[in-house]
Amino acid sequence: MRLQVKFLLVILSRGVIPILLNKPWHHVLMNQLLPYDQKDMRHSFKMRSSYLYALFSINGITAGAHRLWTHRTYKANLPLRIFLMFWQTAALQNDIYIWSRDHRVHHKFTDTDADPHNSKRGFFFSHVGWLLCKKHRDVIEKGKTIDMSDVLADPVVQFQRKFYVPLILLTTFVLPTWIPVYFWGESLKVSFISTITRYVLSLNGTWCINSVTHMFGTKPYDKSISSVQNVTMGLIGLGEGWHNYHHTFPWDYRAHEFANFSINMSGAFITFMSKIGWATELKVVPDEAIRRRALRTGDGSRANINTLNKEELISRIPENYNNNVWGYGDKDIENEEVQILKAYS
Repeated sequence: MRLQVKFLLVILSRGVIPILLNKPWHHVLMNQLLPYDQKDMRHSFKMRSSYLYALFSINGITAGAHRLWTHRTYKANLPLRIFLMFWQTAALQNDIYIWSRDHRVHHKFTDTDADPHNSKRGFFFSHVGWLLCKKHRDVIEKGKTIDMSDVLADPVVQFQRKFYVPLILLTTFVLPTWIPVYFWGESLKVSFISTITRYVLSLNGTWCINSVTHMFGTKPYDKSISSVQNVTMGLIGLGEGWHNYHHTFPWDYRAHEFANFSINMSGAFITFMSKIGWATELKVVPDEAIRRRALRTGDGSRANINTLNKEELISRIPENYNNNVWGYGDKDIENEEVQILKAYS
């Protein structure tokens, strides 16, 4: 995490400060992304390797740390868990255990002082500010109430935690720099710059899920919560930008109504893994349940929701219904699932 903070300071010094000084924006962009040999970087065909590496590392977060280990939306065999662990490590966003713990706390106590990146504290805080200060005491205390035994019991997670430092050096910096140099004759300078650029951009892509998708978008499933549907982040985040759906139904492996490749790459990846037998027990919310929930609590932006009688639906929903669960396995989910089954029967 200290590395993330250092890179943020670089961004501030090379990007934000020049903007405040009225430096032309295109100069700021070039100064940030191409600080050394701009011509080599701009014309390097091998830059595509950085894109692919970024794609796989982000998927290690979205399909791995997020949908598998945090929310338990599906089960993965050992080869798939090792694959996802490798790429999650390459993303360098804390190990699987810490990432999952923080995210479960975020779902359980969304937009309270116990939320690690509480969006009510503003865009900067929810984006990166939460990494630049000490955790609120509520985050620490409430975090102790979250059951993480399932994550710690995974030998793949145990291996990563034991060898995390050498693993991040290898997967985040050494391999993505060395591969273009060795196989394609890329210069060390360009390859290293590509590696750093990839890392900085992928970090901000993840951080945007904590900030942008809690502020800018629609709320077709639950208008009472801060999370929103954001098309741009849905595409950039490999399907993570459909955040209003995800916070409403955190146990759905798709994190959206659809898991097609174009708008939900991680969902499509998990679906493919299930086809070859590496992923099993994929959890999906029934279409009827989605429609009823959208009609009851949504902002009306979801298509085809007016086919139900809203008054009749509301009368069938228990008054104490709530959605504060981190995903499948939360100790509070059993009663909630019973409520859903009764309401949607």
